[in-house]
Amino acid sequence: MGSPALRPALLLLLPPLLLLLLRVPPSRGFPDAPWCSPIKVKYGDVYCRAPQGGYYKTALGTRCDIRCRKGYELHGSSQLICQSNKRWSDKVICKQKRCPTLAMPANGGFKCVDGAYFNSRCEYYCSPGYTLKGERTVTCMDNKAWSGRPASCVDMEPPRIKCPSVKERIAEPNKLTVRVSWETPEGRDTADGILTDVILKGLPPGSHFPEGDHKIQYTVYDRAENKGTCKFRVKVRVRRCGKLNAPENGYMKCSSDGDNYGATCEFSCIGGYELQGSPARVCQSNLAWSGAEPTCAAMNVNVGVRTAAALLDQFYEKRRLLIVSTPTARNLLYRLQLGMLQQAQCGLDLRHITVVELVGVFPTLIGRIGAKIMPPALALQLRLLLRIPLYSFSMVLVDKHGMDKERYVSLVTPVALFNLIDTFPLRKEEMVLQAEMGQTCNT
Repeated sequence: MGSPALRPALLLLLPPLLLLLLRVPPSRGFPDAPWCSPIKVKYGDVYCRAPQGGYYKTALGTRCDIRCRKGYELHGSSQLICQSNKRWSDKVICKQKRCPTLAMPANGGFKCVDGAYFNSRCEYYCSPGYTLKGERTVTCMDNKAWSGRPASCVDMEPPRIKCPSVKERIAEPNKLTVRVSWETPEGRDTADGILTDVILKGLPPGSHFPEGDHKIQYTVYDRAENKGTCKFRVKVRVRRCGKLNAPENGYMKCSSDGDNYGATCEFSCIGGYELQGSPARVCQSNLAWSGAEPTCAAMNVNVGVRTAAALLDQFYEKRRLLIVSTPTARNLLYRLQLGMLQQAQCGLDLRHITVVELVGVFPTLIGRIGAKIMPPALALQLRLLLRIPLYSFSMVLVDKHGMDKERYVSLVTPVALFNLIDTFPLRKEEMVLQAEMGQTCNT
């Protein structure tokens, strides 16, 4: 400290030195002295470094790094310097991060807790009839992007359609069908209410439905191609009396299906047989057949009648007649003709032909139908009624209505005779029935 003699002089110099030090800047005096005001950043952190490792964090030349907290971003310089004018080199602020505004989904919307700021949660919703596709909830993240992809509202719900209930119907009388109608079901779309197509599978309403179980299906589509379907059934029942059978040696012809309610069955017998019982029977509403069961009995020709007309009436609409007349049994044409006819008996029966023989001249005239012998007077009447020559061979073909259809004065083959008869209108109907019954003949 020097000699004791100098101490009083130093003490006298101290006050002026202190005054001088207060006027000198820190850089020339004490470099570690506070200079700028302390930094405070809301929602951020400050990290300062004093020059030359000094103690004070606000000294001249101090550098401070500014970092914002999560969810906030820095506006201003990331590093501040304490300047000689006692001010920091920049002004900074930490602002809350904000995500882009969400796009409003068509046919829907969204609700957010805190707008579009960091950590805000937004929830999507859809209008009635639409389904959310994508993430229902998104959050604004630190990178200023929303979590998840934007959601959309799509029409995934099928349109609604309601069909009528099962329809059961009974077929109309004498028919196998019934007309069934219903109101066409209307579809309804749960989204925009617009339907593009309505497709029917099955018979349309108002159709005649046959017997059985019929499935009807309606399908509707909306604009998003969603499909809605409904089904119902139409059940048609035919009331039946049970099948009838043709009488032995006879035919049966029925209308409609043969045994359904309202059907009529008509009966007839083959040539040489007479119908006994009801010629027609009807299937009634109580499902029972009207009338009595028919039978076909062998035809009994009465040769004891008094007139030729009464004899012919017995064959009316039942048999055709081939009348063979000869003045004598020794006539060659007569004998040859009978021989050919006997060999073609099957063809005669198939065509309902009865052969009547008139042999001789009155009073020795003999009339014969099979094994039955006519009185001479009745045989003469038949010759006179049909104008058959008395003294020469001839034949007359009479149809079932008593009409004189053809006359022959010479031999005729069975084939030629049958070919002619097969052209008769009534014979054509017989041929159809015989084919159905399986009746045939080689001749």
